[in-house]
Amino acid sequence: MYGRDPWGGPLEITGDSATDDERSRNLQDYDRAALSRPLDETQQSWLLGPTGETKKKKYVDLGCIIVSRKLFVWTVGTILVAGFLAGFITMIVKLVPRHHHRPPPPDNYTVALHKALLFFNAQRSGKLPKHNNVSWRGNSCLNDGESDSSTLFKDLSGGYYDAGDAIKFHFPQAFAMTMLSWSVIEYSAKYEAAGELNHVKEIIKWGTDYFLKTFNSTADQIDRLVAQVGKGDTTGGTNPNDHYCWMRPENIDYDRPVSECHTCSDLAAEMAAALASASIVFKDNKAYSQKLVHGAKTLFRFSRDQRGKYSVGTDAAIFYNSTIYWDEFVWGSAWMYYATGNSSYLQLSTHPKLAKHAGAFSGGPYYGVLSWDNKLPGAQLLLTRMRLFLNPGYPYEEILRTFHNQTSIYMCSFLPYFASFNRTNGGMIQLNHGAPQPLQYVVNAAFLATLFSDYMRAGDIPGWYCGPHFYSIDVLREFAQTQINYILGQNPKRMSYIVGFGDHYPRHVHHRGASIPKDSKATCTGGWKWRDSTKPDPNTIIGAMVGGPDRHDGFHDVRKNYNYTEPTIAGNAGLVAALVALSGDPIVGIDRNTMFSSVPPFSPTPPPPPAPWKP
Repeated sequence: MYGRDPWGGPLEITGDSATDDERSRNLQDYDRAALSRPLDETQQSWLLGPTGETKKKKYVDLGCIIVSRKLFVWTVGTILVAGFLAGFITMIVKLVPRHHHRPPPPDNYTVALHKALLFFNAQRSGKLPKHNNVSWRGNSCLNDGESDSSTLFKDLSGGYYDAGDAIKFHFPQAFAMTMLSWSVIEYSAKYEAAGELNHVKEIIKWGTDYFLKTFNSTADQIDRLVAQVGKGDTTGGTNPNDHYCWMRPENIDYDRPVSECHTCSDLAAEMAAALASASIVFKDNKAYSQKLVHGAKTLFRFSRDQRGKYSVGTDAAIFYNSTIYWDEFVWGSAWMYYATGNSSYLQLSTHPKLAKHAGAFSGGPYYGVLSWDNKLPGAQLLLTRMRLFLNPGYPYEEILRTFHNQTSIYMCSFLPYFASFNRTNGGMIQLNHGAPQPLQYVVNAAFLATLFSDYMRAGDIPGWYCGPHFYSIDVLREFAQTQINYILGQNPKRMSYIVGFGDHYPRHVHHRGASIPKDSKATCTGGWKWRDSTKPDPNTIIGAMVGGPDRHDGFHDVRKNYNYTEPTIAGNAGLVAALVALSGDPIVGIDRNTMFSSVPPFSPTPPPPPAPWKP
């Protein structure tokens, strides 16, 4: 049988004559031949097809990685179990009632700090802000300056009343503002932690705004300065004045004279220090800070050009007599240098002759006792700060080392191991040698001691020498704590000398506003009944630190006895400074850098070469 071959040739198809048995036998031969060669799995699957039994794979292909099936199962299982446990724990935490742990109560120093600052609110003069927070005080003496035709300064409202009367003594008021500014510059973090930073800055600004009214603050040179508003006549006359009358400042209806000075180096230098230090406090408010610096420059130039003491021939000599003005020169020029960075101020503050005139080398019974009259101890510590942290070297090193040594010496005098100052049986140091109103000196010393210890701590200095004996910086802090604790109530009388602190404090404060009911319209002499009353004050003047006990730890809570019961803004400023320095965590120390924010880097002048050698 023939067919057509598709490739062009004939195709012969023959019939198959083989039997079925032969074909079967031939196929078996073919199968054995094919199976005689081993086949791989793929080939077997082609030939044999599915076996009906699938073997589990040992690995899992995740696309980017192949992992063990067992590891994959364990991982997924672990994630699911962990997720379940996390959700279960979260549910329990949300369903269980929460117990909020209250923060620890503030320490006594912080509590007292809140109160001590409120005293300044009670002493404000002029139109009060809405948030003054002293309910029994109101606007007062809005016409200061206008009622005196002899003065060129017609707007003298504002500022602070000095003590229990309504006189504005600018000399101690300026010292108070300087002390507050110093404490803010060093301890702003502690003020912030206590929630009082804005408050204390408001207090300072109330004072500096007023000072800018007391002279021509826009001029570069001046020839006069307001020293005092009000009069404190102690001659026994009957003319209405701020001492003869006992009435609320809000009800004053008599004329208040203005005292100007033309030769007042001490007052002008102290006010310059107040404005200069405040300019550092308000350095973030550039316009206001520069305004304060300009005023400080004008005042300090006036203090150097017109020499004299502000209190000569005035009734201020009875209350706040200035002994010398050289200490204000050192103090003021140091603050001027920190505020401006002008080296001429540093050269002045470190001039040996100026230090000598200020009493740096003479000693005396009040050596090392910082007060509204004696600024030298503060200036010495302020310049010691520069040596510890900036180390300016020649030509300042010699006098700065001297100030550092002198600071160390008067710090030694505070310690109970030395007999420089007596102590009462209750432990109060008598820095004013038994004279009345001792607490204002005690708080200043506590502030200086704490500050010096914090300076050394910041400089990694463990202590200092008093003669051959070495004392740890902790000793200074213990001294400060002991003295402040005495004021807070750890004394033989068990009385707090800060009004409103604790349960036992003075109730008959020598203070006109506190002693007369708010709704009273008592006249000049009509208020005497409140002055002489034995009843407690109708208005609690919270935070006022009174004059304090006598040298025998005795205290008489009598309104008419001002030596015991009258507070002052200068005293309270030192108290605030000491309290903030001791408050909070002692590890939180000073701010090293803010004080030097305007000070340029030092390029020390090399010392002069030695004289040529001669054979």
